[in-house]
Amino acid sequence: MKHIWIFNHHALTPSMSGGTRHYDFAKELVKRGYKVSIFASSFHYSQYKELKVYTDEPYLFEEIDGINFIWIKTRPYRGNGIGRVWNMLEYMYKVQKIANKTPDKPDVIIGSSVHLFAVYAAYKVAKKQKIPFVMEVRDIWPQTLIDMGVFKWHPFILLLHALEKFLYKKSDKIITNLPYAYEHIQKFGIKKEDIVWISNGVDISRSKNIQAYMYNNNKFNVSYAGSLGQANQLDILVQAASSLKDDNVEFHIIGNGVMLEELEKIKTANVHLYGALPKEEAISMMKGSDLLFFPLADSPVFKFGISSNKLFDYLASEKPVLFASNAKNNPIKEANAGISIQAGSKQEIISAIHKLRQMDRKTLDGFGENGLHYVSKHFSIPVLVDKLESCLSSLVYNVSKKER
Repeated sequence: MKHIWIFNHHALTPSMSGGTRHYDFAKELVKRGYKVSIFASSFHYSQYKELKVYTDEPYLFEEIDGINFIWIKTRPYRGNGIGRVWNMLEYMYKVQKIANKTPDKPDVIIGSSVHLFAVYAAYKVAKKQKIPFVMEVRDIWPQTLIDMGVFKWHPFILLLHALEKFLYKKSDKIITNLPYAYEHIQKFGIKKEDIVWISNGVDISRSKNIQAYMYNNNKFNVSYAGSLGQANQLDILVQAASSLKDDNVEFHIIGNGVMLEELEKIKTANVHLYGALPKEEAISMMKGSDLLFFPLADSPVFKFGISSNKLFDYLASEKPVLFASNAKNNPIKEANAGISIQAGSKQEIISAIHKLRQMDRKTLDGFGENGLHYVSKHFSIPVLVDKLESCLSSLVYNVSKKER
């Protein structure tokens, strides 16, 4: 196997704001002698803006760190309404058309959710080109939409349920980044051995090479970096910050999302909002902080566990973490890298920050060291790509063996 195609509507590079799972995997695969092409849209899913400049062509080719990026122009939208659905459908249509015209054919195609239309496009291209098709489940659609209250029962949900079942059945292998997703996928008659857990992770070397930001305020600096969505409950953090404004604690919130305007309205003087920053800048600010905050709402969405890019970035930053979540797995507890509290409690946040502030520097540094050791051992990119390489190599061998 020499050439891998990845269909990920929202794939990003480190110069952009957001998760870089497939960039990181692809960069490591290129080091190992593979050729990797990533088909992505250049319209940013949370900044709601176009990141590339097009002329007459509906796509752009760009080589970044040895990876072939094919950026596809899709229509703009804001929020999670019908405009976003049209954007997904346009990606599904265009990526098939562009991929089938590409002369250099792959040995395997990975179709990655968030949404199922990107996975369906990968299936169609794989079928046409008679190569193995891998379904990567990063969000369990449509169950996530139901659990988040976006939809109840609706014709669109029924369509997604049917498409989900179809794609599980048609895939040659299923990869998921969620540790307990197999509990859901097995309900569709899929054998557990056909489901491979490959978590999100972090490029340890990139984090090590970034200098820590120097906060010149003599305060206890608490940072959050990631999406500003309803599930992140940053309004509760801002409420807690108000109670801590006289305690020499400063809060730094990095990211963009639907909650940004509300946070601007309710923030106090000790809360600083930076918007979306390039990943390198965000990591620098994490490394300069005294504490990193990880919140998630108490929701059925997380019954299959979490695999958060920002959490692994936190651990690689070698800083203690305050983990406010009821998710099924708890990497901070497993790593002994900080303190864990219940989701959604302003008072628990305040108490935990007071407790951490009173700890000596050796204890706090110990939490950070534990986190770095844990993430290096289990969630570094080379470790995860070992699993991916093994999965894909055996898949291509078994499929070709069947054809003979």
